[in-house]
Amino acid sequence: MRIALLGCGVVGSEIVRLLRANADDLAARVGEPLDLVGIGVRRPERVRDLDIDANLFTADAAGLVARDDVDLVIEVVGGIEPARDWLLAALRAGKPVVTANKALLASEGAALHDAAAAAGTDLYYEAAVGGAIPLIRPLRESLAGDRVRRVLGIVNGTTNFVLTRMDETGASFAEALAEAGALGYAEADPSADIDGYDAAAKAAIMAQLAFHSPVTIDDVYRVGIGDVTAADIASAREMGCTVKALAVAERSVETDGISVRVHPAMIPRSHPLAGVREAFNAVFVEAEAAGQLMFYGQGAGGAPTASAVLGDVVAVARNRIAGRRGPGESSYAALPVLPMGRTVTRYHVNLDVTDKTGVLATVAGAFARHDVSIRSVRQDGRGDDASLVLVTHAAPDAALSATVEELRGLAGVRAVSGVMRVEGGEP
Repeated sequence: MRIALLGCGVVGSEIVRLLRANADDLAARVGEPLDLVGIGVRRPERVRDLDIDANLFTADAAGLVARDDVDLVIEVVGGIEPARDWLLAALRAGKPVVTANKALLASEGAALHDAAAAAGTDLYYEAAVGGAIPLIRPLRESLAGDRVRRVLGIVNGTTNFVLTRMDETGASFAEALAEAGALGYAEADPSADIDGYDAAAKAAIMAQLAFHSPVTIDDVYRVGIGDVTAADIASAREMGCTVKALAVAERSVETDGISVRVHPAMIPRSHPLAGVREAFNAVFVEAEAAGQLMFYGQGAGGAPTASAVLGDVVAVARNRIAGRRGPGESSYAALPVLPMGRTVTRYHVNLDVTDKTGVLATVAGAFARHDVSIRSVRQDGRGDDASLVLVTHAAPDAALSATVEELRGLAGVRAVSGVMRVEGGEP
């Protein structure tokens, strides 16, 4: 089984290492040796710490994919173009593809699946979500006989590390992010992680698989963690909660649609996701028959991601040798993706208020006018330090957002802060 590898960075180098170190075992599991015949990179002349023939490297990735002696293509370059053209060419030629490219799958997944189906070949992407965590295959295959209700997960290690540090040490957002960068958990430009783009791409992939409906990254509501403050973390702690950056995909019983969103949220410390620390990932799946399932592990890094890639390579190679094809895209349900305003959520709101009679009644009136029920209210401080901390019952997000906007203009309310969604059960 002759393999072309596109990309030889952190992940690609680990794939090369594992292909060589585990060659005999991989051959026994597949039924044929896995032979790396070419590696597409931008700079073939670059010196790499890999004990392989330098002639394997080429800057002509398109030419490598088109070669007659390539049976299977692995892509770990990332980004949309030119990876899209390379993978479409491979699939149209009947060559199975294994990719870790979440951005491409979340935006152009339908085109890739269509090309794979037309050619009768495989498109596998376990490494695109959660690194080494086996998540795609359970959603795609193991739970294919069940109905998934909800997927709730921590799918970005950088944001989880930052929020963990803020919770455990009282650090500010800037301090925690600086530590993440120093330890190698955050890129020099961390915006894809901090602003939620990375998690949104993964949420789109999970939602498509869980609900058998077409979902792209453009369908995902996204809020980053840049506005989370130490005061928000402290308020969550007082409620017995912690703050996590969550990817949420759930099916609405009332509308028979799905909501897909990425945002920071308070979750009770009793929830299994609350104990997921530092750069680890975890995904909590709720299904009608299977009940509650949790997948946990290292969500990024060269070796974990390479492990997931090679798991797919073994599966795809077995399929090719046996003359069969693995599962393809399943979008038969075609459920609509609901706008965020129609999504049912709960809010935590912190109000700095004037310490005088009638303010609480005024605040309660604003909630009532938007048909939002208050689950709990706590009054803290006196005088200039007076505040109200409220948690709502579930309501359409548009109604909750409108309530917050009205609160900002109410007499007796000096400031509105700590506005955050609450997920994962009652705090």
